[in-house]
Amino acid sequence: MEDKWRIVAVTAIAPIAWGATYVVTRHLLPADAPLWGAALRALPAGLLLWALARRRPRGAWWWRAPVLGLLNFGAFFVLVYLAAQLLPSSIAASIMALAPLALAGIAWPLLAQRPTARWAAGSVLGIVGVLLVVGLGAGSVSPAGVVASVIALLASSLGAILTTRWRDDTPLLATTAWQLTAGGIVLVVAAGIVEGPPPRVDAAGIAAYAGIAVVATALAFVCWFTGLRHLPAGTVGIIGLLNPVTGVVLGVVVGGESLALPQTIGIALVLFSLVVARPRGTSKRPLPVDRRREGAPPERGAQDDSDT
Repeated sequence: MEDKWRIVAVTAIAPIAWGATYVVTRHLLPADAPLWGAALRALPAGLLLWALARRRPRGAWWWRAPVLGLLNFGAFFVLVYLAAQLLPSSIAASIMALAPLALAGIAWPLLAQRPTARWAAGSVLGIVGVLLVVGLGAGSVSPAGVVASVIALLASSLGAILTTRWRDDTPLLATTAWQLTAGGIVLVVAAGIVEGPPPRVDAAGIAAYAGIAVVATALAFVCWFTGLRHLPAGTVGIIGLLNPVTGVVLGVVVGGESLALPQTIGIALVLFSLVVARPRGTSKRPLPVDRRREGAPPERGAQDDSDT
């Protein structure tokens, strides 16, 4: 049990770091170049991890890495950018709050992680909490924006589950590096086509880009994929709800924004959802490893106690 709580703490670094990027982006980075912002966080992060891993793709990873990079980073960031242009931020954030359902729904057939009543209760509490945190303000809702946001959610969820399903003996640092690099290349191309040359920033902006690339991307995604290796996907999805909560809390602490009563209740519900859906017991068997190199089918049913 204690070991799993350590994994929960490590996994939580990812959404907390992502939530912190809202404040950094708002105060230090240009608002009119979101695709370049995504490219300048993904590609440098991938190259940094690649330098640390010192390992090139082999075998199936030559095609797996680009597929995962497209799902987890390239297509995801582009679609989120489109959704942000077409939808009120509260609606876009509310759709992305359905991540626990998407992750658990895809993990059931691909990882044999069956949802449980406790996970369902935690998911409901967490999603309601996020809805209270971000609100559901009035405004026009673009069908195209909703479609883009839903596809972004499904793409990132599928990418996360495939990252776990295709796990083999390759170090996590290396597979994360390859994904970020592949996704970063896609983003650079998209940014160049849509937004033109990279934006000019001052020294503070350069430091902000570097911090986001190192902490909120390289470190965060290593922590996120670590969680997916050791915890049920649905539980990881609930931990991910700390993302909007962190953004709101830092907006109050750093940005001087006010915190309404519904937001306070929402934050409490999100934190309580982590307790309700907490990991149970200690996993005694390793997660499934892709065994196709040995000619055997991949194992299924990773955790003997998986509480998705």
